[in-house]
Amino acid sequence: MATNESPVYLILGATGGIGSALSRRLADRGAALVLGARSEDDLNALASDTGGDAHPLDATDYEQVQAIVDHTTDTHDRLDGVVNCVGSILLKPAHLTSIEEYRETVALNLDTSFFLVKAAARAMMKNGGSIVLSSSAVARTGLNNHEAIAAAKAGVVGLARAAAATYANRGIRVNAVAPGLVQTPMSEHITSSKAGRKQSEAMHPLGRLGEPEDVAVAIDWLLDRDRSNWVTGQVIGVDGGLGTVRSR
Repeated sequence: MATNESPVYLILGATGGIGSALSRRLADRGAALVLGARSEDDLNALASDTGGDAHPLDATDYEQVQAIVDHTTDTHDRLDGVVNCVGSILLKPAHLTSIEEYRETVALNLDTSFFLVKAAARAMMKNGGSIVLSSSAVARTGLNNHEAIAAAKAGVVGLARAAAATYANRGIRVNAVAPGLVQTPMSEHITSSKAGRKQSEAMHPLGRLGEPEDVAVAIDWLLDRDRSNWVTGQVIGVDGGLGTVRSR
């Protein structure tokens, strides 16, 4: 149960596979949570499970991101960490990707991250804090048919490292996680077929897809001031080896 001394965390994309696993993990260790996502019904259910504060929003709209940050600080008088779990998966070669698909991919993955950094950094200027963004293994390893999502996720890496440099003297740590393919509702269009799943598993040197909890553990660690207070500007691969290892 959250107390006045509990850390206060804001999670965008809280109802997704990774966001919901993270929310439950943080709630179990007594954090106070403000949860943001588009689906009000799913958000209310998660808030009921975690004791969190549900705040429906579209994170591709900067004014709404600023509003949820303001709501968090107004309600709790502090903000210890923020996480962006908003994202998408688009598997198409560039020549078949429509401009609308490209812009939506950038909006969901990169714009939401920039908006959260912009809003949260100002709120953390006095007391510091942790910002965790979501990149991907495809930002560091070229995979076919990933042009739009790879470009957006690579942008997240650059954003995290630049913001880490900018705000280090304010005690604000900025890091990113870079998952491989994780079993979530978002990835079902890839993993629902036996052939697709088998091919995806084979791409990961550890021979399996990720679970939401695999990534949630890493984000939890990056948020925790006591455990990771000398870590900033890092991109933590939680990817079964996909981003860096070739075992065959």
